[in-house]
Amino acid sequence: MGIQMYKPGGTLRDAVQAIETGRYVLPAIQREFVWRPDQICRLFDSIMQGIPFGTFLFWRVEPKSAEAYKFYGFVRDYHERDNPHCPDLGPITGRELTAVLDGQQRLSALNIGLRGSMAWRLPNKWKTNKNAYPVKHLYLNLLHAPDPDEEGEAFQFRFLDEPHTYVPGSELWFRVPSILKMESGPPMLEWVMRVATAEGVTISQADMSAAYKVLFLLHRVIHSENKVSYYEEDSQSLERVLRIFIRLNSGGTVLSYSDLLLSIAVAQWQDLDARKEIHSLRDDLNAIGTGFSFSNDFILKAGLMLADISSVGFKVENFTRPNMAELEKRWSGIRRALILAVELAASFGLSGQGRWAESSLLPIAYYLHRLGAPDNFVTHSSRATDRAAIQSWLVRSLLKPSGIWGSALDTLLTALRGVIRASQEAAFPAGALETEMKARGKGLEFSEAEVEFLLDTSYPDYRTFLLLSFLYPFVDLKNHFHVDHVFPKSMLTPAQLRRAGIPPESIDDLSARANRLPNLQLLGGAENNEKRAKLPKAWLASAFATDAAGAEFAAKHDFGSVPGSAAEFAAFFDARRAFMKARLQKLLGVVSAPSGEMGSKLDAVEAVSGGAHQMESASWKAESFLHESLSGPSVGFLWRDVLLPDGTDILMTYKGKSFQAKIIGSEFTYEGRCMSPSEFASSVADGTSRNAWRDLMVKRPQDLHFLPADDFRRKFN
Repeated sequence: MGIQMYKPGGTLRDAVQAIETGRYVLPAIQREFVWRPDQICRLFDSIMQGIPFGTFLFWRVEPKSAEAYKFYGFVRDYHERDNPHCPDLGPITGRELTAVLDGQQRLSALNIGLRGSMAWRLPNKWKTNKNAYPVKHLYLNLLHAPDPDEEGEAFQFRFLDEPHTYVPGSELWFRVPSILKMESGPPMLEWVMRVATAEGVTISQADMSAAYKVLFLLHRVIHSENKVSYYEEDSQSLERVLRIFIRLNSGGTVLSYSDLLLSIAVAQWQDLDARKEIHSLRDDLNAIGTGFSFSNDFILKAGLMLADISSVGFKVENFTRPNMAELEKRWSGIRRALILAVELAASFGLSGQGRWAESSLLPIAYYLHRLGAPDNFVTHSSRATDRAAIQSWLVRSLLKPSGIWGSALDTLLTALRGVIRASQEAAFPAGALETEMKARGKGLEFSEAEVEFLLDTSYPDYRTFLLLSFLYPFVDLKNHFHVDHVFPKSMLTPAQLRRAGIPPESIDDLSARANRLPNLQLLGGAENNEKRAKLPKAWLASAFATDAAGAEFAAKHDFGSVPGSAAEFAAFFDARRAFMKARLQKLLGVVSAPSGEMGSKLDAVEAVSGGAHQMESASWKAESFLHESLSGPSVGFLWRDVLLPDGTDILMTYKGKSFQAKIIGSEFTYEGRCMSPSEFASSVADGTSRNAWRDLMVKRPQDLHFLPADDFRRKFN
């Protein structure tokens, strides 16, 4: 008994027929189909080029064992929203099966390409829009010259919703699934001539010959060549099969470790179908509000946290049979608490857009689970105080520029769970949670510099919505709201500002302000459509029945003197920014530092860091001085031997666009994440390796202009 050595498995046509008839199946430990359309195209290109695409590992399941285990079919007509899951095959009796342990993604890709279709969401379309998911089939361009390009692809496979017209000498598209029923030889030539003449064009002999050669090759690799080879496991022990599955996949990078742990959970639940329950919950969570993008990882971690399993880390010892039994026992309550937590997050303005830390919802879900919160928790007036406390804690944790939900996440979540469990309060224990977070170096106190940083947040950063909903809590987010530009962005382009008579030296600065927080507001979908490119004064006059109603709206949203022309934008922006700063500082409990205090500290640090290069053998340098010699919070980021003080702006220009980071306290931050200067430069440059000293520009709070980082280092070091 065990793995049988290499065996030939027949043609690709045989393989998809085995899938169609239900002989090839997927065990419950397998994950869902995750390949993208371009990966399917590359697989078919490899097949056409004769490039080996790997062997398979099959598990021969005897009829008696097949009755005891759960199996799924292969996805065929994949739809990102409506049909992303493998079909449940239900009870199977009286027949032997071949379960795929290794090769699911490749076989699923073949099944979709040769028998099915794909529908994925178009960019900038809402998930709820039925027209956002056009159904597409795999096509092959028979007139594309089979010469490998820079990516090594020789044949042009594409998913199309309808075939392109015949273009002599360059395009003649063949729907790949048609090859399964097509005979070789004359029927191929007949197809080529029929399609070409249907376009009203006589096909040339050269095009006919080229198209026939490619079509003949496609037919041969699908129908005639033995492309499938496999190893076979014949043990009927699920424990052994699971060990093989983990051994096969744990060394790879495509299948995540959490996927492997999910497989363990699936194999150990007794009464509920774990795979179905987890995927169903994920779909339900992602359908809340305007849509989210939660993964199985999030649900697994939530399960560990809400089931009170010792720690929330993705460790094998957390997925023991007793722990999984406890998770199954509590599943109904866990599911309910997670749905409530996500509904609450949606009511605060969060959605699947933006890179916010989803783990921040887990303490809230745990609290709701422990509380046994009712279904109307999100809406009932009796829960308003609790909701406000949760919102304040959550929003501040997500806005904190230094980052709360990054390093040591599992330890933090486990500790916060302990705080909630021990709490004797009858409400959300925000104060106790903040005390624990502060003790771990993740406090929610904000400095004036951090407030300044947040005020410079630019659309479409997800924090713009959070900040606006936090600053103006009277906006009812149960309706569909958009982040809107108070002063139309189209009127703040350099060309429009020049036409408005703005001085040339002010144009770049004003244009850059268009997307920043002081020029943003929350508007309902209908209001946003009505406003379009109207100036604020004109829009208020048309949107409200009376001048008093318009004035009330302007006052509540800190508009001040409402601008009616581009010439007034700078004054409007500065005034509203000042209003917002005062409001945000009050909400965050920030008290402005006395003038001169921060400056004297920075002068002391600069004096030390300026001479640090002369003390290479000393036991201390400027970095330790920051932590040992200054009272209060750290006041700068040490880049090699150069100190960048709190509030320093970092600028990088790439492909004609400007990107800005900032020093917040002792952290280098970009888009709310802590990173190094090199990581910032690489992130801006699409992941390529960069020289940060050469690419970045630096401007300290006391500087008037940006200075190249390399020049800054030479000048101040």
